[in-house]
Amino acid sequence: MSNYPESHRIKEDVLYYVWRLKSFDLDQLQTTTGQPVQIIYSGIRNYDSGPDFLHARIKIDDQIWVGHVEMHVNASDWSRHRHQEDQAFQNVILHVVFKEDERINLPNGEELACIQLENRINPSIINHYRQLMAAASWIPCQRNERAISQPALRAWYERILVERLANRTQRIEQVLRSTEHDWEEAFYRMLGRNFGFSVNADAFESLMISLPRKILIKHKDKLKQLEALLLGQAGFLTLDFQDEYARELKTEYEYLQNKYSLTPLHAHQWKFLRMRPANFPTIRIAQFAVLFYKTVHLFSKMLAVQSVKEIVNMFESDVSAYWKTHYLIDQVSDKKSKKLGKASIELIAVNTVIPFLFHYGQTHMQESLQDRALRLLDELPPESNQIIKKYQALDFEVRSAFDSQALIQLKNEYCDQKRCLSCAIGNSILKS
Repeated sequence: MSNYPESHRIKEDVLYYVWRLKSFDLDQLQTTTGQPVQIIYSGIRNYDSGPDFLHARIKIDDQIWVGHVEMHVNASDWSRHRHQEDQAFQNVILHVVFKEDERINLPNGEELACIQLENRINPSIINHYRQLMAAASWIPCQRNERAISQPALRAWYERILVERLANRTQRIEQVLRSTEHDWEEAFYRMLGRNFGFSVNADAFESLMISLPRKILIKHKDKLKQLEALLLGQAGFLTLDFQDEYARELKTEYEYLQNKYSLTPLHAHQWKFLRMRPANFPTIRIAQFAVLFYKTVHLFSKMLAVQSVKEIVNMFESDVSAYWKTHYLIDQVSDKKSKKLGKASIELIAVNTVIPFLFHYGQTHMQESLQDRALRLLDELPPESNQIIKKYQALDFEVRSAFDSQALIQLKNEYCDQKRCLSCAIGNSILKS
């Protein structure tokens, strides 16, 4: 009995994998009609419509062909997918299949050269792949011994970390387009969003959009006016207050609202329920006001940071005197410092500062900024969340935010999607 599973239990992903890495028996490789084949260049993997690998160089008999390679589990899939009617497949030079169950012709009527891999793939590769795909554990390789070397693992972490940063920059690009590529304004909006953290992120971003940075700049030297603009625009200055400072804020905002024709948000957009008082949106707004008071050029200052300590110093400022004895307007509390906590600053660094730094370096072809972004992540402590805790329980080393961000990308985009063939860890298992 053959050690090879039936073709209907194989997936094209396995063929892509062994073709890309030439991880199959190349000895006396030939087409199904007996012509000798030499793979000079496997081609570029195509993730869009059309043939699977582009611009390959294949020697068949004594002739070198340059063109595309299409792959199927069964050769008849070509007809089933109606490729014979698609001109995009006119330049296919080779059909790579697990099993040739049908002879195939190109759209121009010529017979397509085909190689069959059914008895050329090591059965262990397919068996390992099937085990990974069938696994019901938290990650597919949870019960497999990982044979990947430490240098290879570090290189893989860096690659998927860059992927994660690239995904983050898609959102930055959207904001940049909406601000006509004003980097300072875009950073102002995204930073504000992250001051809202997960609970009030949408409300904080709406506040930033409704109150353009150029208005705050006009009042950059007067902290009370900055607080009035931000709190009033957030919808928190509509009541009749007892505190003299609160009444002054309301009066100040009403004047500025009329001057700039501002339409405030509704206070009900903000969430306070089941939240520690130090995280109330009123406190976050007071902290943001002090940050802006310290420097209006937030993005420019961010570009200059060289260390995590500089980022912490940039954000670590106490609130104004009024907010040291208040969590809510008109409600006195014990006097307490309300600096933005170190853990919160680190989250802002991971979610806003570093992605902006990386994207600016990428956009302006400044590799040094991209390298600095990665270095800053390596200086930051790892996040502590359920994903990271579970990886640690499986003996994955997590030394810094560099590692934890990479592992979040690994879990979301590879493990959950069972993309083991595209994963360096999965590859190490298949090769073992």
